[in-house]
Amino acid sequence: MRNLTSLIVSTSALLLIGSAHAGGKDEIKAAIGKFSAARSYHVSMRQSGQQAMTTEADFVAPDRFRMTMPMGTQIIIGDTMYMDMQGRTMKVPMPKGTLTQWRDPANIAKYEATMAVKALGIELLDGKPAKKYRVSNTQPQPSTSTMWIGGNGYPLQIKVDSKVMDKVVGTTIRYSRFNDPSIRIDPPK
Repeated sequence: MRNLTSLIVSTSALLLIGSAHAGGKDEIKAAIGKFSAARSYHVSMRQSGQQAMTTEADFVAPDRFRMTMPMGTQIIIGDTMYMDMQGRTMKVPMPKGTLTQWRDPANIAKYEATMAVKALGIELLDGKPAKKYRVSNTQPQPSTSTMWIGGNGYPLQIKVDSKVMDKVVGTTIRYSRFNDPSIRIDPPK
């Protein structure tokens, strides 16, 4: 489960890392700023492949995540993870800064030199126009993703294909509910 948490966070970071160069650079930088400043958002992540899975996640700034997966729910507050599996909650300490590193602009900026962005035009996403970009990077490992940014300047979707044990796994991440005050994440009781 920790790998899934890392995938959600690192894919969100890919959005931030991947958006810093060419191809609508000013609009992309604005999207990074809006995404980074969001007080909350919802994520729906679908993973295809042999073990297809859907994960729903919420974020509340500065350091609260809730991920609902088929095998249970994880709540992360600061450097503490609460795992609910089969009705039992376990409290697990995480190494300091495990998740907050992905929102750190200095950490994000270090990957800019090896990254390229290509504007792919406008495409409808849920019936609304969105600007589409291809993002490629060689660091921290080679990756290519496709990203859509909505008319409101927020990221709407990221698609990433990656190899897992020599099989291609597609991941689609949809973002919504930016700055929704009804999203709350509290520790389990």
